[in-house]
Amino acid sequence: MAKILVTGGLGYIGSHTVVALINQGHEVCIIDDLSNSSLKVLDGLEKITGKKPDFCQLDLRDLEAVKIYFSNQTDIEGIVHFAASKAVGESVENPLLYYHNNLTGLINLLKCTAAKNFIFSSSCTVYGSPDDLPITEDAPIKPAMSPYGNTKQIGEEILKDVTLANPSLNVIALRYFNPIGAHHSALIGELPIGIPQNLVPFITQTAIGLRQELKVFGNDYPTVDGTCVRDYIHVMDLAEAHVIALQRLLNQTNEDKFEVFNVGTGAGSTVLEVIHAFESVSGLKLPFKFAPRREGDVIEIYAHTEKANKVLGWKASRTLDEALKSAWLWECHVRNIS
Repeated sequence: MAKILVTGGLGYIGSHTVVALINQGHEVCIIDDLSNSSLKVLDGLEKITGKKPDFCQLDLRDLEAVKIYFSNQTDIEGIVHFAASKAVGESVENPLLYYHNNLTGLINLLKCTAAKNFIFSSSCTVYGSPDDLPITEDAPIKPAMSPYGNTKQIGEEILKDVTLANPSLNVIALRYFNPIGAHHSALIGELPIGIPQNLVPFITQTAIGLRQELKVFGNDYPTVDGTCVRDYIHVMDLAEAHVIALQRLLNQTNEDKFEVFNVGTGAGSTVLEVIHAFESVSGLKLPFKFAPRREGDVIEIYAHTEKANKVLGWKASRTLDEALKSAWLWECHVRNIS
């Protein structure tokens, strides 16, 4: 097993991937700047896995700090890179923050590391507004609908160029869709700082009484009920995909130096369908109202997953109801409600 660095490893997807990596026997070290995470997550990771990963609070935009870190960590074999700002709406409002944080951090990481295996946290937002559904990895990369999506497009281009210039570097970019849910232990989950930018934490915070009501952005889209359609994937399914992709690189079974895979369920759900599914698993009635469309939102997108299923041997196994139930149990745990 290998020593793996997880950047943003105390964040939502990062922390669940840390669990999956440790469960596979890897030694994990974490970098996180704690801008959208908490040190308490380390305790949750230790309780779940029985191991406390090595942790360093570090901002990847600080090149000298990144150089020092890697001068003391010379045996890292792989990197799973999550550290980035990730809210579509916020990126529209503050594009410079997103370009500076998401791209500078990636560039500094590539400048300083000697690790040969790199998993990039990409996104279905690289496809822009798709012409055909479900969307395949061969679909054209259209203009991004948001600065966040554009940073993922540019990030992939940077990595592709670097693999051409660096014969020892191999990269897999995982373009994932909408991660939701929490670890079944309810010891880690999605806990955004401030007002949630994603649907499910806003649902659970509304259900728990922290938010007065949920806003549904747009009810006039050309979909079955007028609301946006997304491919919602359980975060542990997503975490396990990272481990499998990393193993492909460690085993040197990748066919190209830069590979991309969609990571989703292959099915789309509308916002209203997610709300009603949550009401069903929680037994609660959720207060919500419709609001104007949100800038940067794609109408409908869900994954074609055949490539990941066949090439990686990975397939999402958990249901929407399971994901929503785990998210609700996590919310109740965080608020100390039984």
